[in-house]
Amino acid sequence: MKDILTAPFVKEMCDTTANMYRLGWDERNGGNISYLLDENEVAEYLDLNNVIRTIPLAGVNEGDFDVSALFGKIFIVTGTGKYFKNVAGDPETNLGIIRIAKNGVELLWGYNDGGRPTSELPSHFMCHIARLKQDSEHRVVMHSHPTHTLAMNYVHELDEKKFTHTLWEMCTECIVVFPDGIGILPWMLCGTNEIGEATAKKMKDFRLVIWAMHGIYGAGKTMDETFGLIETVEKAAQIYMLTSHLPRINTIKDEDMLKLVELFGVKCRKDFLD
Repeated sequence: MKDILTAPFVKEMCDTTANMYRLGWDERNGGNISYLLDENEVAEYLDLNNVIRTIPLAGVNEGDFDVSALFGKIFIVTGTGKYFKNVAGDPETNLGIIRIAKNGVELLWGYNDGGRPTSELPSHFMCHIARLKQDSEHRVVMHSHPTHTLAMNYVHELDEKKFTHTLWEMCTECIVVFPDGIGILPWMLCGTNEIGEATAKKMKDFRLVIWAMHGIYGAGKTMDETFGLIETVEKAAQIYMLTSHLPRINTIKDEDMLKLVELFGVKCRKDFLD
């Protein structure tokens, strides 16, 4: 059996968490990632019959939502209370590979200090269920606290159309990278089923959801795609924060945005254009 530390999915988690910490998106133990894995690939590295322990299906609270759509599925997930800056140096403590079962989550590897998955696990699972209904190739849910995106929450109207349109105006690539726009939730208590349900509802229409005055959730087919979605939003938000107090002389017009979506063959939320 292959060494689990050489598995591509472990390396992706290590590299991505290191990048997110380096960029200042995930201070202390802020942020979390869950990554739906291929069972056959995992079986090359782990004995899937060897369950280390079973962890109650919960983040902060005991889960009471229907997770049956994920029964038997395997995820690699960042641990609760773990710092992203430490993942690459000690993945077996800071990450865990879990399988969803009726009585909780079965730990197949990791959390070797007695830890457990992120407290936002209910939100992650609900988002995975919602996105898999929209896209069978969906695999990743990523939550972080990107600085300029968060700062923008305090000075820009938290209206989905207006917020999205402002970001589309900041960089030529934005409407191509996230043509479906950005969903926004008001401030809500984190680590609860309620915020998970609200996020999952938004993810029926969006791959990006902002938690007001908290951070952002992104979903995608791959780690790179999901990271890239948040990265592009953060770059646009940075440009906005650098220029919003200055007179606007130039901008990307809606007619130009429509030329972009036609050229790249993407479908945008045309109702988000002025």
